[in-house]
Formats: sequence, structure tokens, C-alpha cells
Amino acid sequence: MSEADVQGLFSEAYYRSHCGDRAYQHDEAWQNFFDIVAERIVTDIQPKTVLDAGCAYGILVERLRARGVEAWGIDISEYAISQVAPAVRDFCQVGSILDPLPATYDLIVSIEVVEHLPEADSMRAIENLCRHSNDILLSSTPYDYKEPTHFNVQPPEYWARQFARHSFYRDLEFDGSFITPWAARFRRLAGPAPEVIQNYERVMWRMKNELSELRGLAVEQHRLLKEHEARWAELETGATWKMVEKIQHLRTKLIPVGSRRERWLRKIRGK
Repeated sequence: MSEADVQGLFSEAYYRSHCGDRAYQHDEAWQNFFDIVAERIVTDIQPKTVLDAGCAYGILVERLRARGVEAWGIDISEYAISQVAPAVRDFCQVGSILDPLPATYDLIVSIEVVEHLPEADSMRAIENLCRHSNDILLSSTPYDYKEPTHFNVQPPEYWARQFARHSFYRDLEFDGSFITPWAARFRRLAGPAPEVIQNYERVMWRMKNELSELRGLAVEQHRLLKEHEARWAELETGATWKMVEKIQHLRTKLIPVGSRRERWLRKIRGK
């Protein structure tokens, strides 16, 4: 794909119409989203240096720097970089995640970027990111096939496999759902394979127990609901219910709704 083709794909029209259900811009909604992302990164990961690989307008770079993080951004789109706020313009530049990066970083963040590359290039990009950090926070949609700039939409296990080729494994203790439901943190693990398997098994066992408890709770709630329904059915067919119906019928007959008697009764009751 030529440089002109790339810039044509990621022009102003792309950011206006192909970034979800609203235009990508410097508005309150996007600022709030990246505020949440930046705050969680600072709180949960605590990196000193961060690269946003595919930074678009540099909003995450801006929000991270507001929190004292040395953050930088690169993006393939010349238009996107032209929209970076003046306060962080010196920290964002046009660049490809296929090319050697300017430095190594405590954390690299890549949000909805790698699916925009053909498969061979996406694998090269993963390899490149792994050369420049031991900690990568990745989000890549597993199902948006209709977007015309999505060339390699894959399920989460696909990306996990690509990272594993470089000794990066998903941190199962980390919840990346503040970005998207499928966001994952991949970290370089230098330990032996048995240690990696042990970590996975520990988390899987905990999740299995939690799922079992949830299923038990659902079964108990279903049982209580059935008991409630049975009790209600019993009340509706019982002598007490029939007596209540007779009294209500008699009341309606003696004091019809909207009648003078009803108005007089309401007056006596002070309503």
C-alpha cells in the first residue's frame, strides 16, 4: 500500500465516520474516556514512560502527561497528528509501528490499531512492539469486520498466540475492560514454562470456582422464584383470596368508582 493510499484511508473522513458511534474529536466524551484510561494506567501499572502506538489526536498522551507520565505518541496518519493539541504536539509524531521506535518504554499502549494492518504486517508490528517494551496494553476488536480499514480482525486468542511467540503472556490478573471488553495486558515473562503454566492454572481455578458459585446462586434464585410463584398461585386459588374478591366485588357494587358514595367516603377519610 502506497503512502498516498495510507493517508487517504486515515484522512479527516475516517475520524469523522469510522471510529465507532461518534466522531473522533477533542470533545468531552473522548476526553472523559481517555481520562479514565490514563488514570487506570497510572494507578494499576504505574509506568514512568509510555508510548501510545497509534495515538490519533494524542488525547491519551495529553491525559497521561497531565498525570506526570512521560508519554509519547506515534500515528501513521498525517491528518491525525495535525490535530494534536498544542500542549503535546512536541511529543507526538507521524510514524509507523512497523518501523524501529524512538526508544524503549515502560509501557506501550495500542488501542484499536493492529487490526488495520494486513496479517503479515500485524505480526511484524507485534514483534516490533515487543522489542521496545516488556509491557504492552493491547485492544483490537474481535468482530468489526465491516469497517473497510480493518484488514486483520481476529479473536483475542490469535493475538495471545502472536505475543507468546516473543515470550509475552497475558496478565490474567489485569482487567483491561476500562478500555474495551477485549483489551489485554501482555508482559514479557522470563521465567520457565512451568511458572507460566502455574500462573494460568491459578487464575483459571479461581475463575472456575467463581463461575460455580454464580451458577449455584442462579439455581437458588430460580428455586426461590418457583416457590414464590407456587405460593402466589396457592393464594389466588385459596379461600382467603376468594373472600377478598367477594369483598372487593361487594365494595364496587355498593360504592361504584366515581359515584357520590365514593366521593362522600373519600371526604370522610380525608382523601
